[in-house]
Amino acid sequence: MTPRRRHHPWLMLGPSLAVWILFVFVPLGLSAYQSLFAWDMLTEPVWVGGANYAAIAEDGELLRILGRTLGYSILVVAGSMTLGLALALLLDRPGRLFAFVRGAIFSAYVVSWVAVALLWVLLLDPDRGVAAAVLRALHLPRIGFLTDPRAALPTLAGVTVWKITGYAMIVFLAGLRAVPRSLHEAAALDGAGALARFRYVTWPLLRPTAAFVATTSLIVSFQAFDVVRIMTGGGPARATTLFVYAVYEQIFMNLSVGRASALAVVYFVVLCVLAALQLRAWRSQTTTARGA
Repeated sequence: MTPRRRHHPWLMLGPSLAVWILFVFVPLGLSAYQSLFAWDMLTEPVWVGGANYAAIAEDGELLRILGRTLGYSILVVAGSMTLGLALALLLDRPGRLFAFVRGAIFSAYVVSWVAVALLWVLLLDPDRGVAAAVLRALHLPRIGFLTDPRAALPTLAGVTVWKITGYAMIVFLAGLRAVPRSLHEAAALDGAGALARFRYVTWPLLRPTAAFVATTSLIVSFQAFDVVRIMTGGGPARATTLFVYAVYEQIFMNLSVGRASALAVVYFVVLCVLAALQLRAWRSQTTTARGA
């Protein structure tokens, strides 16, 4: 059904746009404005122009934070998409048992980040945790999952993947059930095996779904704060200081509203650029696949 007037779609979008303007664009504009001042919330703000951006960039900390966050995001996006798709393919079957397993896997996604972080802190305890007990039983060397700078970031990424894989699985399940069964039957009649049917039939039709999962997982990974704050506090040796936690440090620990606002603006721009590049890459691949 087509709208009766050209402005009708805008009327329907109005409430959502109003929420976005009020809670996203207005705070972002205020952050951009405050990033031009030096303010500790105790004295009067002082105009410094772009000095806050220069300060966060000149010592290389901004690039280090960006590198850590990108590395963490790559692990999260790749892990959640791979496991989510594998579980969707494995559990896309009728029956109460498969339904129960799907529900159990998805339940991790609806649990709060704080509860998940506290749970994994206990599981990864180097003395009394389950992970330490397994390593001792296998006579493997002790690993400081949250205390070793080399292991802390992959550990946080693994916890994030554990939490959001259920979401990726459900979205991939919806995409799989939208694939016409007749295409699989025709491919099977032509002699295509299970792997060939997935490669040439299922995966090309799943690319829009995969693009959606990748983009949403990227946004979730860039928003990581609770797991960092509770599990590592940005350490050890700042190995897990990601973008959002760096903003938290600047405003609540250093009382530097200007630098925190500058980091927030850079964070928003980087996230928009990455999301746009990711969507463009997936769209170009989808167009190429359709043309072929």
